Amino acid sequence: MSDQVVTRFAPSPTGFLHIGGARTALFNWLYARGRGGKFLLRIEDTDRERSTPEATAAILQGMAWLGLDHDGDVISQFEGADRHAEVARQLLAEGKAYKCFSTQDEIAAFREQARAEGTSTLFRSPWRDADPATHPDAPFVIRIKAPQDGATVIRDQVQGEVTIRNDQLDDMILLRSDGTPVYMLAVVVDDHDMGVTNVIRGDDHLNNAARQMMIYEAMGWDVPVWAHIPLIHGPDGKKLSKRHGALGAQEYQAMGYPAAGMRNYLARLGWSHGDDEFFTDEQAKEWFDLDGIGKSPARFDLKKLENLCGQHIAVADDAALRQEIEAYLAAAGLPALSNTQSSDLQRAMYCLKDRARTFPELLEKAQFVLASRPIQPDEKAQKALNSVSDGILNELTPQLQNVSWSRNELEDALNSFAEANGLKFGKLAGPLRAALAGRAVTPSVFDMMLVLGREETLARLSDAAS
Repeated sequence: MSDQVVTRFAPSPTGFLHIGGARTALFNWLYARGRGGKFLLRIEDTDRERSTPEATAAILQGMAWLGLDHDGDVISQFEGADRHAEVARQLLAEGKAYKCFSTQDEIAAFREQARAEGTSTLFRSPWRDADPATHPDAPFVIRIKAPQDGATVIRDQVQGEVTIRNDQLDDMILLRSDGTPVYMLAVVVDDHDMGVTNVIRGDDHLNNAARQMMIYEAMGWDVPVWAHIPLIHGPDGKKLSKRHGALGAQEYQAMGYPAAGMRNYLARLGWSHGDDEFFTDEQAKEWFDLDGIGKSPARFDLKKLENLCGQHIAVADDAALRQEIEAYLAAAGLPALSNTQSSDLQRAMYCLKDRARTFPELLEKAQFVLASRPIQPDEKAQKALNSVSDGILNELTPQLQNVSWSRNELEDALNSFAEANGLKFGKLAGPLRAALAGRAVTPSVFDMMLVLGREETLARLSDAAS
């Protein structure tokens, strides 16, 4: 086995990138990237009826949004069918597999009789040790010769040692009667040929590991290091499903969650590094290891996700944040920003990032810089505009004409004005917010005035007072 770590993510293209699949991809990506290894992507498209190009595109888009870059080309499992069949025929030639001519009706009758007699329904083919001279001219499947004594031990990095008695394993079909390989064979051959050293996947595949090990051992191939991770549950402790809300990675993009926050949250979903909750990608790559994964299912918690997303928005680079917001608008099917709005948003970012947990929240705070005159106040803001506030704004506007447009000067001017008129600053701030943003909740009045500049600020105050 190679010294270089090689992991893979191998989704079936039958739908979107499920949030559980996204976490599996992330764990594989972190494990490989943190060790200078390779992270490969294989699309398990052998189920031709359910696999669609649209689903493959959705998986690739979801991974692109999450920033989970893979090495090399995307591998199609279906395209490797000839190679998978070749391995089955090699095992047949070496006497490690056999032709089974039992029909579906015969297998069903065997199981029915076993149930009636209270014995194991695990099918034991009468063809396992049959003399080839007795083979009929009839359709057959190729089955592997499973070990019949002893036990198979799965040494798992998360689950520990898992022992399965070999008399619980059947002679698994490798090649169907039409010559097509089964999924279990394809997975093993692909993982071997791709040089995969570590298989990190959901614990619903744990039982598959014992059956797949039969193929590794029959071929004399190195068995990868297994790590079967618990599934994700909803807040109610039940397996995550549509009743818990959004399931696909792209749905979270369209809801306005930043990718960095989602990566951080998914990494913490079932894995921990001490008490650390918030961390960067670089820290995650450095810290991530399989011994930090718990054995119990993790619970998806939207409040924790939002909290982490807010922290990531607060520390993000302004230009990168603007680009991600523009991608969010496209994903959500919302109107794009104009060039002017885009540059204005980036300029205002310093006073928008704090306490915004999602992009819709940030854009709501950004309304003052995205809107154009005349500003239309919403219902709450309208309450702050009346004849008294109109008089205040009319009186204030000329006093701001000659103020040096800096935070200190603006603070001094507005505080002095409030004091001279016997007002608490809050009484002045309400009408100013309504006039400048058309909203009751905004960034600070001073930040808005600085971002908008003297000319635009005075024009908005004049509009509101008239």
